[in-house]
Amino acid sequence: QVHLVESGGGLVQAGGSLRLSCAASGRPFSNYAMGWFRQAHGSEREFVTAISRSGGSTDYADSVKGRFTISRDNAKSTVYLQMNSLKPEDTAVYYCAAKRTALVHEIVPNNAYDYWGQGTQVTVSS
Repeated sequence: QVHLVESGGGLVQAGGSLRLSCAASGRPFSNYAMGWFRQAHGSEREFVTAISRSGGSTDYADSVKGRFTISRDNAKSTVYLQMNSLKPEDTAVYYCAAKRTALVHEIVPNNAYDYWGQGTQVTVSS
């Protein structure tokens, strides 16, 4: 069992930045590929970004490429999402997710995750 807790959400003006964190507990963090998803009100949850166990491989949704950066610190069991140049359309609840994998460089750009956090709200005002 892995317990994920997101933090760092809030209200920011368009063009601003936020850094989300997702702290994991319960299992060796380095055994898990991680991802960030978001769900806007009235919309389906969508993939944002993913990172491999090693941190050496990443993937991004086209809508966030060049603005968002995912990273991880395995020693701190934490994955981060740095969000720059935020837009009102980035407003959503952001979730982190974990998938146990034997492949060090595997990234998971879909919903096939084993564990999910409770989410943190990000609101971008225009």
